[in-house]
Amino acid sequence: MFVALSILSVSLLTTPYPEGAEIPRNLTNKEAAIVERNPITPPRGVTAPPIGPIHCVAEYEPMDAILLAWEGSSSWKAIVAQMAANITTIGDADALVVVDTTSEESSAISQISSYGGNTSRVKFVVRATDTIWIRDYGPRYMYEGECRAIVDHTYNRPRPNDNALSGYLGAVLGHKVYEIPLVHGGGNFHLNAGNVGWATELISNENSGLSDAAIRAYWQDYQNLDVTITDAFPTSVDSTQHIDMWMCWASDTTCIVSDWPFDSGSVQDVICDATSTTLEFLGYTVVRTPARSVSWTHYTYANSVICNDLVLVPSYTNSSVSQHNTEALAAWQEACPDKTIVSIPCQSIVTSAGVMHCICMHIPKHLGGQSPTAHLQTPTGGQLFEPEQQVPVLWITDDDVIVESVSIDLSIDGGLSWIPVATGLNGSGVFVWDVPDLSTQVGKLRVTAYDGAGNSGSNSGSGMFITNGSQIAGDVNGDGLVNVEDILQVMAQWGTCGISCPEDLDGDGVVGVADLLIIVANW
Repeated sequence: MFVALSILSVSLLTTPYPEGAEIPRNLTNKEAAIVERNPITPPRGVTAPPIGPIHCVAEYEPMDAILLAWEGSSSWKAIVAQMAANITTIGDADALVVVDTTSEESSAISQISSYGGNTSRVKFVVRATDTIWIRDYGPRYMYEGECRAIVDHTYNRPRPNDNALSGYLGAVLGHKVYEIPLVHGGGNFHLNAGNVGWATELISNENSGLSDAAIRAYWQDYQNLDVTITDAFPTSVDSTQHIDMWMCWASDTTCIVSDWPFDSGSVQDVICDATSTTLEFLGYTVVRTPARSVSWTHYTYANSVICNDLVLVPSYTNSSVSQHNTEALAAWQEACPDKTIVSIPCQSIVTSAGVMHCICMHIPKHLGGQSPTAHLQTPTGGQLFEPEQQVPVLWITDDDVIVESVSIDLSIDGGLSWIPVATGLNGSGVFVWDVPDLSTQVGKLRVTAYDGAGNSGSNSGSGMFITNGSQIAGDVNGDGLVNVEDILQVMAQWGTCGISCPEDLDGDGVVGVADLLIIVANW
């Protein structure tokens, strides 16, 4: 409901984005006027944070695909086509290209093929987008358990088709979507696989009703990230103020940060130097790449794309900047010695306030290979349930294609055997479970996902729950009587208790005197 209302309310205020237009990454004058009259605000409390465990995926981790939007002028689309060609060959990944119409598919596949791309690895999503800048509005991925899930934000531009893309892709790909209540542009964000992230103070300005501590708490809750908020470049140097214009993580230990040899002592130089010093103090290796500000254009080599064993680095023909192309390639090779570094000409797009990192999004590997993965969100353990209690069971799933159905099973012996609870459920959702009249100290629920090829994958959480059935207290053998037979059974199992142990009447993990006293009390 929220997405539909958001699209409606914004679309009444915006003008169309003509096909082939070079819409810049920054706000246009018309968009700035719209935002001034109607500030962009995020949803509040629409989507609760994921239950976890959560790992937000770094861009240098294994990738299944790179997401691209087929938008902009012919020269911009040529950059997209060259990226896709390298991604589907050297990068060993799919290129997932969003096109407005099926007729654009033919044009895109032809151009990608002309650059030597593996067209069997080019996939298409037919859905309207407004601009090429998919980094800023596209899906940010994480793993919840072993399932891929999306964290979406409210795009900091009044571009309704772009803003709604992540929710649409989540439904198409079968990935759970969480709405983080922040106005944001995804390029103002970088992270490494150590659950640490970075953004500039732009995020504070765009969410003026929130303190920095509250913003950082949202990132912690939704993405399990400890985020550092840095100073931002002056808008005269970078109109977007996004951190991906001057920082990029190359590995767990190495970060690319811009250097400003022709602007020593400038605000941007001080920010980059300070960030580098801090990272080195924390034990990271920092590799510097040259950057220039020429005629209101921010020329950067940090705004590059890593895809498995490939790194795509921009090159420029501007006479003041082209001297740095070779130097930048060498810096990236130093940062990523085992990867193939490929240069892509980007002069035609850099004047619109972004380069290649700004026009792609990463989709990480499915962790199950050809088999589905499942994640039981709740209940996973530590709860006490009563007979006929209605308990919400929540789950998500993932697959290399799509999950066809889900089943839920119950175990009362710690997972040694299973009793069917429900079948034919959706890939993610909620099922209200009526707790049966059974007693167990080691209850577990299991969710199993099935795909169309007959593959399956299960998850039963990491803990146990307890159910209090109508069994008579002290009736160890379940014959309806509390007598000497129960005492003999307890004495036969004296000592430490195993996974399923009806003789452990008090649930302390040991069969002993306390259990005998329960029998005597209920004789």
